[in-house]
Amino acid sequence: MSTDSSGSVLPDDHDAVRGEAEADTDGAASRPVETGTADGLPAERSGSVATDYAVALLAALVDAGVHELVLSPGSRSQALALAAAEFERAGRLRLRVRIDERSAGFTALGLAVETGRPTAVVTTSGTAVANLHPAVLEAHHSGVPLVLLTADRPVELRGVGSNQTTVQPGLFGPAVPWVRDVEAPSEGDVDVEAVRRLARAAVAASLGAGGDDGRDTPGPVQLNVALREPLSAAVTTLPAARPGEVTRPSAGPAHLLSVDDDPATLVVAGHDAGPDAERLARELGAPLVAEVSSGAHFGPNLALGWRTLLADAEFGGLVRRVVVVGHPTLTRQVPALLARPDVEVVVVRGRTADAYDPSRRATVVAAVQVAPGGGGAPDDRAHRAWVGRWVHAGRALVGDPEQAPDLDAATSDDASVRAEFLRGEVQLLRRGVTRRALAETLWRVTWPHDRLVLGASRLIREVDEVVPGKKVPVHANRGLAGIDGTVATATGIALASQLDEARPGVTRVLLGDLTLLHDVGSLLLGDGEVRPRLQVVVGNDGGGTIFDGLEVAATAPADAMTRVQFTPQSVELAPLAAAYGWHHVRAATRAELDQALARRWDGPVLIEVPLAR
Repeated sequence: MSTDSSGSVLPDDHDAVRGEAEADTDGAASRPVETGTADGLPAERSGSVATDYAVALLAALVDAGVHELVLSPGSRSQALALAAAEFERAGRLRLRVRIDERSAGFTALGLAVETGRPTAVVTTSGTAVANLHPAVLEAHHSGVPLVLLTADRPVELRGVGSNQTTVQPGLFGPAVPWVRDVEAPSEGDVDVEAVRRLARAAVAASLGAGGDDGRDTPGPVQLNVALREPLSAAVTTLPAARPGEVTRPSAGPAHLLSVDDDPATLVVAGHDAGPDAERLARELGAPLVAEVSSGAHFGPNLALGWRTLLADAEFGGLVRRVVVVGHPTLTRQVPALLARPDVEVVVVRGRTADAYDPSRRATVVAAVQVAPGGGGAPDDRAHRAWVGRWVHAGRALVGDPEQAPDLDAATSDDASVRAEFLRGEVQLLRRGVTRRALAETLWRVTWPHDRLVLGASRLIREVDEVVPGKKVPVHANRGLAGIDGTVATATGIALASQLDEARPGVTRVLLGDLTLLHDVGSLLLGDGEVRPRLQVVVGNDGGGTIFDGLEVAATAPADAMTRVQFTPQSVELAPLAAAYGWHHVRAATRAELDQALARRWDGPVLIEVPLAR
């Protein structure tokens, strides 16, 4: 880290500029702040160098493409917080406030996931910074860009027992390799150009162009900003906008793949693989096994029931080449396949920090392209038969949906048959909800203008196993697959997705009761904060039933297993929701679930679905 004579950090500049770009922020407010000069200097000093620096830094981040900022309140960070409020008032930034830094971090992560742009997070010093760690780890391992603005004491107050002071630079370890410990000037004018270079370098590094610190994938970066007293003053002017958005670097040259002469290739699409994985499977004439949050769970080559097929000698046993796109996390069958010595493995490294290579012998590439000519043809009889076997076998394994109507009976010429059909439909709607029915129902009501978020619980696996192909936006925190921050992440996704009023969709999050309770504080939306169009659907089975599937469950003492793994709970969710100002409805039958999901709620709602253990 290098500093100039005033103490400002001077990192290398990364000039990947898209050109003039206006921030598409909303929220211009009642009292516009007077704009300063075009060279980025305010028209007058505020009387607090901390405030002048905060204004210059936020202006530079906004110019570089940061349009969302989430903060939690604190004393040392007050200059950044109050400056952010003025940028929001001027319509140049969208501001979200959360009292809990853990919720703030995951809300920022959700905003960045949905917008594809870096989101800034502001905290005060001390444990406030540490509370970002779960979201930072998830962002690092899933390649989500965040800019952490962590306020700190100046160097003379560190290491001497000062209140609320710890070692903040590098606190996140290898999860945040790009760190700048910024000593703001104590007097005089702020070096605006140095601040702009710093901000642009931070945004570039968050997008995967860090260069000097070795980061070549998106992820979190840290600007640890030391601020001296007076810690803030009134913000009377904002510098003029000088937009020049930093762009994401290109993936690099593509690795050429040939269509195999004898079909034996399989495409595996893990989390965040994207729709290109579906196209790749078609171009290779290969079956596609795609996790539900892959972004590729659709198309004619999609094979359902693939866990069983991978373990079958007549299907998985015949595979000789696997192309992996994204980050598979939901099964043991995929890593077992990749570990086989007779299988060639090509891994397309995505945005994640580590390439998915459990065998440690894969060919890891930045991108792939199917080579023209040579080899077989993806639409010849052999390749069509190879794909068709997987597709038809998968459909047979999954079977019909639990609620699939008998269309022949519904349209029968025999009135008694039609009447029997109607009686059966009524009885079906009165039944309790199973996990499969819950998964299928949410999938059925979700469309491209909606968002579906899946918590890290038993239910995401249920969805992954049974739902048919459909091109809808699905997200799950699969970087580290923790239950942390699921409600907050979904809230961020909902807030960002509802900016497009031309497509007024709904964000639904499906999670278990423990996942909800782990992040229950994220139900708190402060007065004046934008309410998300959000349905939190809780499959409540009274504890962690995912652990019932562990091998040890067959041999461990039942009472010990229940206490330390299942962790039973009996929280009343209705008054809990009411305490946070949320709607609540209990959907014990399929009819009640359909009604709750279809209703147009005037605020966020908690839909509780009781499930048997």
